Amino acid sequence: MKIRIISSREEINSIRPNEKAVHLAFRASNADFLNLLQKAPRLQMVQVPPSYLRTMSKAIEAFLDIQGIKLLEGDVWGHRKDLDEYFTIEDAVIREIRSLASNGASIDNVARKARISPQLIKYIATAKMTA
Repeated sequence: MKIRIISSREEINSIRPNEKAVHLAFRASNADFLNLLQKAPRLQMVQVPPSYLRTMSKAIEAFLDIQGIKLLEGDVWGHRKDLDEYFTIEDAVIREIRSLASNGASIDNVARKARISPQLIKYIATAKMTA
């Protein structure tokens, strides 16, 4: 699974229309979210850092919910955007998350090992997205 990292509002214009998951590494306005949805109509998930989530407009949260787009809280630890614009979660990690979820096991160990947020782990465990 690849998550496109967007570091500035200018980068929204350069994303591909088939993006399904993005992480906003800047404090996005309502207009930025609307622009993002226009540029990536297949978007299924948006992840924002915890500090940004607390200051987001309730209107844009409701709009994303109506559009069927999951809004997740979390960070992408250890990712260097100068090397790759995508944060990649390996297929083996995805399989492990789904296996643990199907067995009802705790996801805390996977969160520490894979260095991804608990909300993203829960999303992976239930989402049909594989790309």
